[in-house]
Amino acid sequence: MSAAYPAEEFSEQEVTYIAEVPGGLIVIERVPARVSRVTGERLYSPETVERIHEIVWGQSRPSRMLATPVYEFPGQPV
Repeated sequence: MSAAYPAEEFSEQEVTYIAEVPGGLIVIERVPARVSRVTGERLYSPETVERIHEIVWGQSRPSRMLATPVYEFPGQPV
């Protein structure tokens, strides 16, 4: 491996997954992922991705609801 592409190290962690869906956002807590210690990139196993899809598109009840502020990034000054 060259110096331009150093070997990445990953650690097993539980992360919060946020999905944008029609009408809002879905937050899934405690999702198992391999996280790069260098870039923060998250890798999910195929089984985890399947489970995320089931949660996002399924009809199960959420464990709790959140109210959160939404901000728009300001455009360029005129």
